[in-house]
Amino acid sequence: MQLKLFVLSPVLLALGLSGCQITEEQIQEDVVNVQNVEGSTEPCSTLHETPEAIEDCEIARDGVIDVVHPKDNLLSEAEELIDDPAVETEAIITNVWQRVSDGLNLYIPDDRRVDVQKNWYLKHPEYMKRVVTRAKPFLYYIVDEIEKRDMPMELVLLPIVESAFDPFAYSHGRAAGMWQFIPGTGKRFGMDQTWWYDGRRDVIASTKGALDYLTYLSNMFDGDWLHALAAYNSGEGRVSKAIRANKKAGKPTDFWSLNLPRETRAYVPKLLALADILKHRDEYAFAWPEVENVAVIEVVDIGSQVDLAFAADLAGMTLKELHALNPGFNRWATAPEGPHRLVLPLTKATAFSDALAKIDRTDRLNWVRHTVKPGDSLGKLANKYHTTVKVIKQVNELDSNVIRIGQPIMVPVALKALDNYDLSQGERLASVQNKKHGAYKVTHTIRSGDTLWDIARKYGVTTKKLASWNSMAPGDTLRLGKKLVVWQKSNSNAKNADAITKRVTYTVRNGDSLSRIANKFNVSISNIGKWNNINTSRYLQPGQKLKLFVDVTRLNSTG
Repeated sequence: MQLKLFVLSPVLLALGLSGCQITEEQIQEDVVNVQNVEGSTEPCSTLHETPEAIEDCEIARDGVIDVVHPKDNLLSEAEELIDDPAVETEAIITNVWQRVSDGLNLYIPDDRRVDVQKNWYLKHPEYMKRVVTRAKPFLYYIVDEIEKRDMPMELVLLPIVESAFDPFAYSHGRAAGMWQFIPGTGKRFGMDQTWWYDGRRDVIASTKGALDYLTYLSNMFDGDWLHALAAYNSGEGRVSKAIRANKKAGKPTDFWSLNLPRETRAYVPKLLALADILKHRDEYAFAWPEVENVAVIEVVDIGSQVDLAFAADLAGMTLKELHALNPGFNRWATAPEGPHRLVLPLTKATAFSDALAKIDRTDRLNWVRHTVKPGDSLGKLANKYHTTVKVIKQVNELDSNVIRIGQPIMVPVALKALDNYDLSQGERLASVQNKKHGAYKVTHTIRSGDTLWDIARKYGVTTKKLASWNSMAPGDTLRLGKKLVVWQKSNSNAKNADAITKRVTYTVRNGDSLSRIANKFNVSISNIGKWNNINTSRYLQPGQKLKLFVDVTRLNSTG
């Protein structure tokens, strides 16, 4: 189909940058549980009546671990093009999804697992609309990269299954980014992870890493893409082991015959279901949102570290718009040691590059001259100015961590107040922690010996909830001094958030009761039950060990 359009800027369609700014309402927090994509966290048994319907619901919910979108709607919906004769052009406009559809070649079997996933997607067109809105800025780029490598076009759909195309998504499995890499695999395939930068969220770096990894897996499994996709989800070792087991038992070794984790058995059908819907969207009468088949972003070499607020001003963008296109940067500036690049709207890239070339590298950051005072250390200065010891040492050409009173130290600092960089790691964390999940918010400061399990037990919550409230995975290492937010239904714990709490192991003595122990240590009977997973209506046995979390400032002096 040929259409003559007045094209002001293709990027305006994808980013909503046609002269209007993204509003705070458009950048509201939207925490989405992608595993429970039916929009309900209710168990399948309460949503469906028949055994078959319950099983279908459970199958549909499998295949993706919990993924959280801390900042959704970063990119506004497509807006009408503004007629500008200065950039009038005639172009053949096609839908990039048609380009993807034409390249879909993987065989889709008549299988119930595929049908269940397909039925869910067909019943929830609003989900695909939300996904495609997130995908718009990066979709053409990803399709191009897959075409260059002559890889299956089905791989374009993988970020839908992994993260719903959200580069800011993270999961309880410590996976991050659009392609959901865990730290180790991310580093293995070239994604640096530093205080300043996380390549797993960088769409350019993670797309390259994902395609490199998938190529490696395809070669490992002799070109069997279903095996490769299963291994992307559950690990190459697990899939290889399942293949060997089937060979030994004389069974078929195709994906559908392998004994794989339940999640993986649903993961591949999700991708194939999406491919089938896209390929036959007219037959299904499914309104798969269109995206114009035009490049909308360009990768610009910046050569050195730059303050993101400074770069946004230079590009004529808001800080949110710039950071949304460059989600890999954790802080207020790009990483000192790179990558020295920015993703920009195509129509802004040349002007930005020309303007940046005229600015000295030392002027791309804001600087403060700090005179060392008694008690100062490089670590203290790094915390104060939100940078790292390594950066301060490099800037000041220091060979050691020793500094002298009166010594002048130059430190790069953010151009604007830190809360303006609201897509930085710190501000995203604050946004997640401030989202209300209970009547009272308790702040718990990590002390020596603390574990997430112990903290969760202390406050009567699950480790999964505690981790999600603090933008972390249950297996993450706890750093001394880190502050965790805990939401409570009552204010009994909230009143004592700053209390000095110690973990105590109490040995039950003859004549002890839960009531007596609770009174002695000024804790509740119900909490003792939660901390020790015991039935509070049963008698205690002498010698039984009880774990207690005791506020030593409120211990009863009697008993």
